[in-house]
Amino acid sequence: MRPPAPATRALAACTALVLALAGCGAPGEDDGPSVTLGYFPALAHAPALVGVETGAYADALGEGVAFDTRVFNAGPDAINAVFSGEVDVALVGPNPAVNGWAQSEGQALHIIAGAASGGAGLVTAEGIEDVDDLRGGTVASPQLGNTQDVALRWFARERGWDTDAAGGGELSILPQTPAEIVNALELGEIDGAWVPEPHLSRLLTETGAHLLVDEADTWSGGAFVTAHLVAGTAFLQDHPDLAEDLLRGHIDTVDWINGHPEQARAAVDDHLEAITGSRLSPEVTEAAFGRIDFTVDPVAPSLYTGAERAEAVGLLDPVDLTGIYALDTLNALLAEDGRDPVSVLEG
Repeated sequence: MRPPAPATRALAACTALVLALAGCGAPGEDDGPSVTLGYFPALAHAPALVGVETGAYADALGEGVAFDTRVFNAGPDAINAVFSGEVDVALVGPNPAVNGWAQSEGQALHIIAGAASGGAGLVTAEGIEDVDDLRGGTVASPQLGNTQDVALRWFARERGWDTDAAGGGELSILPQTPAEIVNALELGEIDGAWVPEPHLSRLLTETGAHLLVDEADTWSGGAFVTAHLVAGTAFLQDHPDLAEDLLRGHIDTVDWINGHPEQARAAVDDHLEAITGSRLSPEVTEAAFGRIDFTVDPVAPSLYTGAERAEAVGLLDPVDLTGIYALDTLNALLAEDGRDPVSVLEG
């Protein structure tokens, strides 16, 4: 993949982003073919941040296709946008994808590629040097039922500690926004937090906390899905050519991130500043990137296991995930490059 696009392409991408943030609708069917991508202002969504910032997705779709974007802050909102057709494709975490699959009874969406693995863990305050020190304490998670919340509750369950959705039990789990978590840890109101990047690295650099548990160490092989690409079923059925072109851009973007980490970090910082008005410190971005593996492999085993864990801690009803993956197009593109296919063993 080439370095970041020239000014004209960057301007086009920024224009599409401004329109999206202003709430303008995606191009209608009468205006010609179009693709709308949803994503979060999060480092695990770096393939989208970079792909939009450099114009890689728009280039892959071609000049005859209108490319639009939507920025979300919560998985349920992104999944609802896929349901409504507001977005065609979105980067989301594993739990929103599973919940969306369950809510639509396997009809509304499919996972078509991976995006990121890793980049989460348990950060604790000074003085808490051992997991057992947390028993009877309070640990925050970003949102009740989100991916890190499930990981934390399963971690507690493995140690025989009771938890509940109201914050009771032998380990009190307190869902808070990332900004609230930083303040609470600094003030000594919580003992730790299970968070994803860049919040993990922010806590380490800004609060004097330390990493007690790297989530990668709790998974066989160290890989677990943090973000993947989902597409609406109707979009896949009606526009397989557009889905293929977008996937080609996604593969190229992930490859470029891995081959040009310094430039990729700069593109991420630029794009985050454009959509949030603030910029991460270079130290936080570099540390966070070091804990995330950007990959088109959706790490399917971890999705199945994560769903089983969510069921076990009472945050998900039993769900059959057979058919949630639609990886034929991804594997065909990988084969064109002489690369190994992504395999999925149904859960």
